[in-house]
Parts: sequence; structure tokens; C-alpha cells
Amino acid sequence: MTENPLEEGLSLRRSPDPCVLVIFGASGDLTHKKLMPALYALMVRRLLPPRFAVVGVSRTEGDDDVFRAEMRDAVRKYARDELRDDVWNELAENMHYVATDFADDGGESKLEELVDKLDAERELGGNRVYYLAVPPAAFTIIVDALGKRQDAKGWTRLIVEKPFGHDLASARQLNAMLGEHFTEEQIFRIDHYLGKETVQNMLALRFANGIFEPIWNRQFVDHVQITVAESIGIEGRAGYYEAAGAIRDIFQNHLLQLLALTAMEPPIDFTAESVRNEKVKVLRALHTPGPKSVVRGQYGRGFIEGVEVPAYREEKGVAPDSMTDTYVAAKLYVDNWRWADTPFYVRMGKRLARRETTIAIQFKRAPHPPFEETSAEGMRPNVLLVHVQPDEGVSLAIGAKVPGQGMQIRTVHMDFLYGGAFRTGMPEAYERLILDTLLGDATLFTRADEIEEQWLLVDAIVAAWQRDRPSFPNYAAGTWGPPSADDLLHRDGRSWRRH
Repeated sequence: MTENPLEEGLSLRRSPDPCVLVIFGASGDLTHKKLMPALYALMVRRLLPPRFAVVGVSRTEGDDDVFRAEMRDAVRKYARDELRDDVWNELAENMHYVATDFADDGGESKLEELVDKLDAERELGGNRVYYLAVPPAAFTIIVDALGKRQDAKGWTRLIVEKPFGHDLASARQLNAMLGEHFTEEQIFRIDHYLGKETVQNMLALRFANGIFEPIWNRQFVDHVQITVAESIGIEGRAGYYEAAGAIRDIFQNHLLQLLALTAMEPPIDFTAESVRNEKVKVLRALHTPGPKSVVRGQYGRGFIEGVEVPAYREEKGVAPDSMTDTYVAAKLYVDNWRWADTPFYVRMGKRLARRETTIAIQFKRAPHPPFEETSAEGMRPNVLLVHVQPDEGVSLAIGAKVPGQGMQIRTVHMDFLYGGAFRTGMPEAYERLILDTLLGDATLFTRADEIEEQWLLVDAIVAAWQRDRPSFPNYAAGTWGPPSADDLLHRDGRSWRRH
């Protein structure tokens, strides 16, 4: 019997086919901090195929023993499960390493020889998963080499990490390059936010409960707020962040995906195509916001948990006059029957007051509450708050009578917390996403047309920014962003939630 109810559904699914997982960029942080701990967690729960192999590929010199030792340290440091020798040894004996550079002539031959050998020895059926945990500049060489060497006797799947393009033109170019060798069904564009349990719970919350869907529309919802806040800075990633900014780092992918899941119509079933078809409809219905409906910011010096932190322009590798955005807020509209004239206020930023990701659905006020004058704090509207991170759960704010004489009303909260309800640790997003790839389930991965619709919106916003030069920095680290972000809602008689 499965001890973890959250994982029981995964355990009951069919077992993945035998295969080899090849990780390009095996010496990088992503492999150490996320991928290998996720594979170890899947091994602990017996969710990996009985015949399975992992091959790490990188330009860094090393061999199987060095790779296994490094990955063991990574699992000990970053995995959510305690390192057990019996489980680790079982995984480690299936791990191999190839030191090669695909840019060199014949670089891919070393990998192909090893993969073919493993396939024959372990009867893997020619099935391959290739994980591109490398910078986008390396995609073309690797994909071209892999595409030409596909084996007809098994299936091949390709996991592509973000950033997926820098703008619409580069995203289309990347899609076209992938499409030369792989079909859309073979390509798994990963957005780790979609692997989070609470993001997936948006679908269950809406479509498994008869009380929500009838009121999930413009008639009952006043507005929606989506917040993706981080208290950390750029963490030494100036080279990437200076070119991307907040709008490409988080807004273009994570934030717009959260909006699509919140606003989508009920799919006819929960197959990958049906769910992604509905998300694309939302993205296509997004109205391009005018300049007054978008706010950008950049953090200055401030305090995070009592510790002074530098301004963005003082971070190592950042230009002293950088105009890169570290904060974006916008008022968006989904122009369809369900959501017409209902604003979606979205915001994300670095060095904000605290780390949190929430989706707040605020319902319209009761039309004529007879006891409003006697309420303890003014009648607040009902709010359904989905906590994506760090305290995963759902909260519903309702009005209730204060005990005692008279009719005093106060807002109270009905809370559901994953940790309290299931008494277990939450699976990491990469566990679910890697397992789904092994199973061939693309529901939680973004499709080519989704990517392009997201870039269409972002490109339009960035184009409008080219015409002005804002005064940066315009918010202090440790606050909730620039004052103009508050004004964005105040003009509508609303305000951001302070959780």
C-alpha cells in the first residue's frame, strides 16, 4: 500500500516502457539540484521502468565513477528523500557518463556507441529520452545530430528546457528547427511550474467540484489577481538576466501559463491535446494591454529579512545604467464570453517582500447585505485563494457572525493545506514531469502554438517599452514593487492583496 496519497495515483498508472534517458548538460546545476534528485525520488517509489539507464553527457572530463560520485553528493544534498544505499546503488549501477562536445567531429559517435550497447544489453527496445539541460545556443547542433540518428525500432522523446526563444521570431525559428527532425508529439517543452501539485489542482478544483464552475465567470467574479513573487535577486545570473529581464524570465512562461489554467474552458477530456487546446484559446483571446496597463520596475537597495541587499545595478555583471526590468505588473483581459470585461491583474518580480505564488479569484460583493453597517471591519468580498508556493493549499474567505450579541460580521477563512490534509511531503515538479515524459503524456508541457501566442503578447509589450526610458530603480528591495503598480489597481477602485 502506498504511504503517500498524493503519489498513489502515480503508482496506479501504467509502468513506463524500458528506455534510456540521456541528459545533455549533466555537469550543470539543473542536473545536480533537480533532475538527479527527481530520478532518485522516482526510484524510491518504484516508478521508473524495471529496465532503465541514465547517460550523462557534458564537455567536462570524467567517467562513470566520477559521475556517480558527484550525483550521489547531489542527491544527498538536494533530494527530498533520505539517501539510502540500497536504492542509490540500484540507480547508480544504471548510470553512465560520456565526456564529449557535439561541436567536434564525431562527438556524437561516442554517445551513440554507448546508448546502442546499453540498449542491446538491457533490451530497452530502442526507446530514447533526450533531455536538453543546456543553453539554447547548443540546441541546433545536438538536435541535428540526434534527429539524423533516430532508430525506427523504438520511440524517441526530446525534453527542451526554457528559455524557449528570446522573442516570437526566435521561438518560431527554434520550433522549425525541432520540427525538421521531430514531430510535435515527440517534443516536451518543460515549464516546471506546471508540474507543481497546486497548479494541477486548479483543474481539480474547478472541474471536480460542482460548486465552482457555475460561478467561474464574469457574472460572479469581480477580478483575478496572479502573483509570482520572489525575495531572491538574480543569484549570479547577470549574463542571462540582462538579456531576458523579468518579462522573459517569468512573465512569458510561468505567469501566462497560470493565467491560461485559471481562465480556460472545461476540456472535453483530460488528454494532452484537449487541455492544451483550451489553454491556447485563452492565450489567443488575451487583449494586448496599452502602455497605461503595464508597469515595469527595477529594484534598488533595500532589506530582505533584516539584511541589506544591493540594488540590481550593483549586482555582479550588471551594467551600472542597466534598463533591465526585474518587475512587471499588468492588467490583462481575456476577450471571450466567459471573461469579457473581467480584469486579470498579474505581477511578478525579484527582491519583493517575500516568496509566494498565488492565484486569487475575487468574487463580486453581495448586492444588498442588510448588516453591512454593523460588520466588524466592513464587508469584504469572498475570495478563493490558491497558494501555489511556498505553503501549498487553498483558502476561501467568507463572512461569518462574530459570537455574542448583535449581528457583527467578520471575514474568516476555510483553509485546505496539502501538508495537513495528506500528512506528507509534496512531490517535486520535476518528478512528475520526468515520469510523464517516460509515459508519453504531454498534458503538462507547452505546445508550439502556446509558446508562440505567449511571445506575441510579450513582443507587443516590449515594443511599446522601446519608446520610453523609465527612471530606474523605482522600488526598494523588500517591498511589493513600484508605486505605479499600486496605481494600476487604485484607478479601478481596487488594490493588490497583501497576503
